[in-house]
Amino acid sequence: MKILEALHISVDCHKEWVTVEDKQRHKRLRLLIKKLNKDRKKQNQKIDILCNDLIAAQRNFIKRLNTISFVATFYESILGTNDLNNLLDTTVKLIRAQNNDANITFFLRQEESFDLHTFEGGRPIGLEKQYLENCFSPEVMDNICKSNTVCTLDDMFAMGLQGNLNGLNKISAVTIPLGLFGSSLGFILIYRSSENKLTSDEIGRISVIISGLSRAISSCLALARAADS
Repeated sequence: MKILEALHISVDCHKEWVTVEDKQRHKRLRLLIKKLNKDRKKQNQKIDILCNDLIAAQRNFIKRLNTISFVATFYESILGTNDLNNLLDTTVKLIRAQNNDANITFFLRQEESFDLHTFEGGRPIGLEKQYLENCFSPEVMDNICKSNTVCTLDDMFAMGLQGNLNGLNKISAVTIPLGLFGSSLGFILIYRSSENKLTSDEIGRISVIISGLSRAISSCLALARAADS
C-alpha cells in the first residue's frame, strides 16, 4: 500500500510539473506571437509610409514636369512677338489650356489710369458681362499693384472692392501682379465659377511665367511708344 501511495503521489507531482511547464511554454509562445505581431505591424507601417512617400514624390515630379512643359511652351509661343495684343492673346490661350473656362483680364498701368484687355471664358458664371471688372475702382487697382502679391477676393474686398455679394459668391477669383525691376506694370485678373475653384497648383503654374511675361509686355509697350513718337 505504501508503495502504491508513493507511486500515486509521484504521478500526481509529475502531472503538476507537466501542467506548470505547459503553462509556461504557452505563456512564452503567446508572448512570442504578440511580439511578432507587434513587429509585423511596425514593419507594415514603415512600408505604408515608404509607399506614400514614393507616391507623393512621383506626384511632385509629375507636377514639376508639367510646369516645366508649360513654361517651355509659353516661351516658345511668344518668341519674336512684338505686338501686345498678340502677346496677350497667346498667353491667354496657354493659360486656358491649363485652366478651363477661365475669364482673364489684364489691367495694364498707363500714366494715370489702367488699360484693360479682357478675354472671356467659354462658360457663363451668372454675372453680367464684365461685371467683375467694373467693380475695380482706380483706388482698388492701385492698391492691388502696391500689394505686389497674389490677391484673393477677400484681399480685394479688404482693399475696397465693391460689388454684389450674391454675385461675387458665385465666382473664384485671384489677381496676379505683373512687375519688372520693382516697378508695377499692372496685374492679371483670373476668375471662373466657384463650382470649379481655382487651385493653388493652377495659380502657382501661372505665377512661374509672370517674370517672362512682364518682360515681354514691357518690350511690347516700349515698341508701341517708339512707333507712336
